[in-house]
Amino acid sequence: MTRSNIHDQRLLVIDFGSQYTQLIARRVREVGVYCEIYPFDIDNSALVAFAPRGIILSGGPESVTEGATPRIPEGLLDLGVPVLGICYGMQAMAVQLGGAVGGSDVREFGHAVVEIASNSRLLQSLDLDLNRGLPVWMSHGDKVLSAPNGFNVTASTASTPIAAIEHTERPLFGLQFHPEVTQTQQGVEIYRRFAIEICGCDGVWTADHIVTDAINHIRDLVGDEKVLLGLSGGVDSSVVAAMLSRAIGDQLTCVFVDNGLLRKNERDEVEATFAPSNTFDVKLVTVDAQDEFLDRLKGVNDPETKRKIIGNTFIDVFEREANKLTDVAWLAQGTIYPDVIESAASQHGKAHVIKSHHNVGGLPERMALKLIEPLRELFKDEVREIGLHLGLPRELVFRHPFPGPGLGVRILGEVCRTYVDVLREADAIFLEELRRADYYDRVSQAFAVYLPVKSVGVVGDGRRYEHVIALRAVETVDFMTARWAQLPYALIERVSNRIMNEISTISRVVYDVSSKPPATIEWE
Repeated sequence: MTRSNIHDQRLLVIDFGSQYTQLIARRVREVGVYCEIYPFDIDNSALVAFAPRGIILSGGPESVTEGATPRIPEGLLDLGVPVLGICYGMQAMAVQLGGAVGGSDVREFGHAVVEIASNSRLLQSLDLDLNRGLPVWMSHGDKVLSAPNGFNVTASTASTPIAAIEHTERPLFGLQFHPEVTQTQQGVEIYRRFAIEICGCDGVWTADHIVTDAINHIRDLVGDEKVLLGLSGGVDSSVVAAMLSRAIGDQLTCVFVDNGLLRKNERDEVEATFAPSNTFDVKLVTVDAQDEFLDRLKGVNDPETKRKIIGNTFIDVFEREANKLTDVAWLAQGTIYPDVIESAASQHGKAHVIKSHHNVGGLPERMALKLIEPLRELFKDEVREIGLHLGLPRELVFRHPFPGPGLGVRILGEVCRTYVDVLREADAIFLEELRRADYYDRVSQAFAVYLPVKSVGVVGDGRRYEHVIALRAVETVDFMTARWAQLPYALIERVSNRIMNEISTISRVVYDVSSKPPATIEWE
């Protein structure tokens, strides 16, 4: 059956390797237009088959002044659809159409102010004081030295005279700055103008239309067959459960595995959210496998080995439970669009992968079930929006990310039940105080870590020699980079005092002030 037209009006983002590429796509989706990301070496047949209403060329870390660096795919500029080049994308467009690009004596990395010319179709009439210019975010070493024939210069800075270009007749546009980042004022409006006004899209990519389209697609795909979902309690799998429940009702069975490495009260919250008397008509099977997981982790210190043991044990438990359901034809997974992009990039050698994604590949082959991934084309912020639209509790939809191995990789070294119980309580205290101080939603992720070292403390007149808890909180847009959250000292002190007063086996609390890079967000 043909999908609805929310996918018909779509843009294509060509990825030249920018750290902001996914952010470009998210901004386009934010203004109500569907888009996908393709690598820069997409062949012409795939380009034509995709049939975009417009194309955005991303930035990138390379220099177009070097011969072996990426170029705009052959035929792309001749498709007749609007094209917007960002940073490297603008420079590649300039070079390939006969302009010149070279190194800049003054490189721009950070805030800048561009002066906008009156002949700009893309930038003119933005809601700003043109006497003061437009505050933007720059990140470039090279710059366009001369625009190709037929192009007007439509913006400039003191050090970059050609900060934006537009063709006088063809719908070709270039911006040296990055409208996708929050530091560029009215960046979303720039993307709205390009997608809606210049490319002629209607802006129908909304939560209501996405849900309706997905439900119709699920019903067409599944028919009257049964679906199995491993429900972790995280945002993605919970939204999948809610969507499948809305689409196929009691044809769905969810299996929730309690591995003994969950956050405090997580099992109770999942069972309450998806109880039969609640909003969602879900058959929920809870499997208590705490002993099995913890037994297999005894004596294991290496973090990668722990991850593999936890992952393989989950598959064993889930597969064992699934075999009890003889009439299941489909396996549902919470794969989201960034998982797909990063996995595809690693397969084609275009990206270094720090971790593998548990939702992409592996499980379906072992279980011989057909695969359904209702969130496969959505970014995380879209998943959250849809979760609210479906009626999931806000506390669940906006909960901080939690690693697949759970507390197992927040306990440095060997995992045992005592350590898990202590860490669970410390983590709960930290999150409770963040919520109480209205800081939970201000940070992107926060958690406690159990350290395998002991420290001397004093309680009353007695000596305490016990373990250490580290607190971690970060702020980030995309989790690719992150800075440590500068929480108020009084808040950190309150958390520290509570943990040491309420948990007798902790003698010291420290706060992690490492940013990513060079550190990772998780400790293991």
